[in-house]
Amino acid sequence: MKRSLVALSFALFTLCTQAQVHTPPTSTKAESHQVVGLTDIKIDYSRPNMRGRLVFGDLVPYGRMWRTGANMNTVVTFGNDVEIGGKKLKKGSYALFTIPKVEEWEVIFYADTNNWGLPEKWDESKVALSTKVKPIGSDRKFETLTVAVNNVNIDYADLEIMWEKTVVPVRFKVPTDQLAMQSIDETFEGPTIVDYYGAAEYYYLTNKDLVKALDWVNKAIEKSGEKIPYYFVRLKSQIQAKGGDKIAAVETAKWALELAEKANNLDYIKINKDAIREWSK
Repeated sequence: MKRSLVALSFALFTLCTQAQVHTPPTSTKAESHQVVGLTDIKIDYSRPNMRGRLVFGDLVPYGRMWRTGANMNTVVTFGNDVEIGGKKLKKGSYALFTIPKVEEWEVIFYADTNNWGLPEKWDESKVALSTKVKPIGSDRKFETLTVAVNNVNIDYADLEIMWEKTVVPVRFKVPTDQLAMQSIDETFEGPTIVDYYGAAEYYYLTNKDLVKALDWVNKAIEKSGEKIPYYFVRLKSQIQAKGGDKIAAVETAKWALELAEKANNLDYIKINKDAIREWSK
C-alpha cells in the first residue's frame, strides 16, 4: 500500500511538472522599430482589444491617467535626443502614460519603465516630458490598440496612439541635420587611425603597394598621440622588412619591443625579439 501511494505521488508530481496549459493572452505583446532620419525608435507594449466595449469615456475614463496599453508599461525608446512640443527629451527609454480628455490629451514620458500599469507611487521627478495633444477623429475603427510611428519624414515623425476611432498624434523632431553634418565633418577630416592601420595591414598581407602601406601605417602612428599601440609599430617594421629595408625594420622593431615591454605583452615581446634577430643577420 505504501509503495502504491509513493508511486501515485510520483506520477502526480511528474504530471504536474510536465503539464502546461497554453492559452492566448487577452492583450497580445507587440514590438515595433522605426528609423526616423538617423534616429532609432522602438516601441514595446501590450495591445488590448475593444471587444464590443466603449473605450474612451468608459473603459478609459476621461480626466484620469491611463497606462496607455495593458500589463507592463508601454515603453518607447529613442536612440537620440528628440524634441516634443518645443521641449527636449533625452535619448533613452520611457513609459508612456496619458490623460485622455475629449478636446485634449496630456501625453507623459516617464523615466521609470518597470511598472505593472501605473506606478504605485507617482514620482513627479521622473516625468521626463509632458505635452498636450489634440485627438483626431478617424473614420476607421481600430479594434486593437496601436502605438506606432507614422508620417515619417527626414527630421520628424508622429508617435500615434490609435484605438476605437481616435488617433492621438505626438509630433517629435529628430536631430537628423546635426547628426548628418557631424558625420560629414568627421569623414572629410580624413580616415581614423583604425582606417589607416586596417588599410596598411591589408596591403601588407595581400602584397599590394608597400609604399602606400608604409605611408598609411605612419599616419596611424602619427595620429595615435602619446599612446601608440605596439602592434602599429610592429606592422611598420614588417612592412619595412618586406620592402627590403632590413636596417630600418630592425630599428622599428626595437621601438615596438620597447612598447610591448611597457604593455607587458609577452607574445609581442617574443615576436619582436625574434624579428630583430632574423633581420639583423
